[in-house]
Amino acid sequence: MRALVKMRRRWREARMFTKAMASADHPILAQIIPIRRCNLACTYCNEFDKDSPPVPVSEMLRRIDRLGELGTSIITFSGGEPTLHPQLDTLIRRVRDNGAIATIITNGYLLVPERIKRLNAAGLDYLQISIDNVQPDDASKKSLRVLDRKLQWLAEYADFDITINSVLGSAIRKPEDAYQIAARARELGFQSTVGILHDDSGQLSPLSETQSSVYEQILGLGKGLFSFTHHDAFQGNIVRALPNQWHCPAGGRFLYICEDGLVHYCSQRRGYPGIPLEHYTREDLMREGAKPKGCAPFCTISCVHQTAMLDEFRTRPREALAGIIERRKERDASWKPPLPVRSLEWMFLRDSRVRDVFGTIALRLFRVAPPERQVRGSSRYSTE
Repeated sequence: MRALVKMRRRWREARMFTKAMASADHPILAQIIPIRRCNLACTYCNEFDKDSPPVPVSEMLRRIDRLGELGTSIITFSGGEPTLHPQLDTLIRRVRDNGAIATIITNGYLLVPERIKRLNAAGLDYLQISIDNVQPDDASKKSLRVLDRKLQWLAEYADFDITINSVLGSAIRKPEDAYQIAARARELGFQSTVGILHDDSGQLSPLSETQSSVYEQILGLGKGLFSFTHHDAFQGNIVRALPNQWHCPAGGRFLYICEDGLVHYCSQRRGYPGIPLEHYTREDLMREGAKPKGCAPFCTISCVHQTAMLDEFRTRPREALAGIIERRKERDASWKPPLPVRSLEWMFLRDSRVRDVFGTIALRLFRVAPPERQVRGSSRYSTE
């Protein structure tokens, strides 16, 4: 059963990718907040409070439906702590009913076998937990010692994919913990990623020699070609506190919807554009997504970079794919591209006519309307 669920998920992921390649006027990823309250108080986090009530389920369902009308491909529940929302299962089901991929970012504290089975039944696709240390300390209680039993339950019961994010940065006292956490994630069959924190003043600082060494060790655990946080060049610059030259698509391809139902660029740039989601239109998506953002050079928000990478692949497929393959080979000279990668090389790096033919086939196979129909003829993208 797990294999069948995963196969169906991969099919929907492929459809999401095809849709992202076919059209630039819909959000690829939206983060939405069902509750701002959190049951923890990590010192580096500015995304929670201790007393906010959950957003009423009727309002959340309207927001999810509006994201569906805008054509959103992936909807992530964040917070606060989303598992504190008493009707999270209902919200996940609504995401799936709208044809989107459903994910949550959680601290994992409330996960028990019964809750995991409920998430399976609701149709959850992905779950991410950030674990900050091996032993809890004053900065964070999200420790491997506390959460390891939860991880074992996830490995045993979860039908959805799981990513464990280990963290490096000034707030983390023992950077070597990050490797131990990543290795444990791999041992349990999960994906592992690594996040880079700002310092206490809100600025990006280069990692120390020890932190950089741990970062390189974690990269060595990565196996997949398209593991964005491991393979995206932007994070290599972040490690050294160097700026990245890129266009941030927030407000267009990426949306952050707060508990008040307002659209923001991301969790760290709340207030802009500040338009209610119910009034957000395709014209807003195109305008805000095209705006330059002054914070972009030192941005550490990997999910926004991921959407930007998809757009780079859409507009410059040859250069994007060649860069990904080159960076993979730089880390492992013995690496041989697997069959899917060789197929992409053939389609995108050798013959544009092949790319066009396969693009047309993919649009029909995944029932994705061609770009001109999405812009003008499909009621799904209507703003009236």
